[in-house]
Amino acid sequence: MPLWWPHTHGFPRLVACRLELLAEGEWTAFDCGAIGFKDITLDQGEGRVQFKVNGLPVFCRGAVWTTTDILALRADPARLRHLLEMARDAGLNMLRVGGTMAYECDEFYRLCDELGILVWQDFMFANMDYPVGDADFRTGVEAEARHILERLHRHPCIAAYCGGSEIAQQAAMLGLPADEWSNSFFVEALPRLCSSEHATIPYFPSTPWGGALPFHVSTGISHYYGVGAYRRPLSDVKMARVKFTTECLGFSNVPEPSTMSLLYDGEIPPPHHPRWKARTPRDNGAGWDFEDIRDHYLKQLFDRDPVSLRSQEVERYYAMSRVVSGEVMGRTFAEWRAPPSQCGGALVWTFQDLWPGAGWGIVDSTGKPKAAYWYLKRAWARRAVQFTDEGLDGLAVHVVNDSHQALDATIELEMYREGRVATGAAQASFVVPARGATSRHADALLGYFSDSTNAYRFGPPKHDVVLVRLKRSDTGEHIGEDFFFPLGMSLPMQRADAVETAVEWLADGRVAVSLKSSVFLQAVAIACEGFTPDDNFFHVAPNRDKRIVFTPQAATAGAFKAFLEPLNLAEPLAVRATRESATIRAAPSPRSSP
Repeated sequence: MPLWWPHTHGFPRLVACRLELLAEGEWTAFDCGAIGFKDITLDQGEGRVQFKVNGLPVFCRGAVWTTTDILALRADPARLRHLLEMARDAGLNMLRVGGTMAYECDEFYRLCDELGILVWQDFMFANMDYPVGDADFRTGVEAEARHILERLHRHPCIAAYCGGSEIAQQAAMLGLPADEWSNSFFVEALPRLCSSEHATIPYFPSTPWGGALPFHVSTGISHYYGVGAYRRPLSDVKMARVKFTTECLGFSNVPEPSTMSLLYDGEIPPPHHPRWKARTPRDNGAGWDFEDIRDHYLKQLFDRDPVSLRSQEVERYYAMSRVVSGEVMGRTFAEWRAPPSQCGGALVWTFQDLWPGAGWGIVDSTGKPKAAYWYLKRAWARRAVQFTDEGLDGLAVHVVNDSHQALDATIELEMYREGRVATGAAQASFVVPARGATSRHADALLGYFSDSTNAYRFGPPKHDVVLVRLKRSDTGEHIGEDFFFPLGMSLPMQRADAVETAVEWLADGRVAVSLKSSVFLQAVAIACEGFTPDDNFFHVAPNRDKRIVFTPQAATAGAFKAFLEPLNLAEPLAVRATRESATIRAAPSPRSSP
């Protein structure tokens, strides 16, 4: 019997099922649809939370699902498929339907079965002390739980059930003793129901759960906002020793200008405008919002005062802000996926926004990916190379291979100063086993002291950009890259004449743009009406080809125009083409100023 796998680790195989009954000598057939078979277990030794699917450990990465329609709470089938396919294409392999949300429709779970996306399913309880001692209330919630379990037990996508969100945390944070953090419904009755209706699926009484206090992050399941709402340094990710976080990294993620303009009569709203601030997420009672959180990390990454920046350079403030949350999320997942980490999974808060604005979602309310989506797509890839900062030990290079085939790999390490002067290079070849990982030290690859992290600071720094590239050894196929900025992300500005571009129409109607630069290009943002790029907000190494393929959003497209805006380029680039000819020139940015 073929097994069902999450798409990152295999194939989500489904088989047709038909039930035939013999009654009074006649057979009657019932179509049961497509079903899947998987084995799922949970390793919780020494505080771990490690899901194993079909006997193999799976690093679960993804997001908390909200809804496709906040008013109807029902999904339009086409929009639902579009969003879930976007999730799969980003390398996401788990979605959480949280206790603060709503139960999803049958089509949601059917699509997750088809696409190979695991589902962490909360029951719809959150934050409160529920009156389970009341007989009528208890009867009602048990009937609700049975109904949900009867709906979901047939779906191979289901990975975990959870009593609800922040129930134990709320009680513990109020200072109540441990025996009042939960009750018999969540620790006895509900797990018993889950076991009887959907045996073998792991169950948790609440999220977060585990540790001396339920919200401690180094044991059990956690809600990790150390990097994020609590403004801890990026190094906190390593120190926190997170085992599994069912929500994390909540940032006010700035959407694309076209979505921002929906708030402000077709223009880009200034950051202080009431319409903009009304759509900025915040915790009730707090004297800050999540834009303040993002600004805190903007100061850390770019060493720029966000107040001055948004007062004097509004467009650049928004451009940097898009990059900030993406960079922070990408670096955090590099730590969690690294082989030395004991983290079994992490789910970002949240997948999609409910209305236009700088919400928590990595996808905006119109279905367009934000910058954070593209950074996470690279961090979540089935086969990926990633840096971690090991301080005085320099940079570590981690190669992860979740695929079912071994990877014969080559990594190339390069260092640059001022975006153009090469100061060091090395490469190494090795085999990464199927569904395995390996690590190397940058200093070992180079064979000499380079102060790759600028930790020792003996004299002036030798480089401001370090990159690592992962390729197939046999074919030279480019698989992935990662970049590190030892002096921070405020890099020297470059000129547009250092960049060459070329464009071609492909036979299937898509458009390919080739990009090559003699200087390092930072966080290239693409704006292209009518087409969807296959990558965005990417860095480009000096003298290396970068190819971006654009898919038309309509059946036919006669003209193509894209604006490429590296963060460190003085003039944006415009690329225009028709099927007959193509022109390339520098042009003003299409992003509107307030």
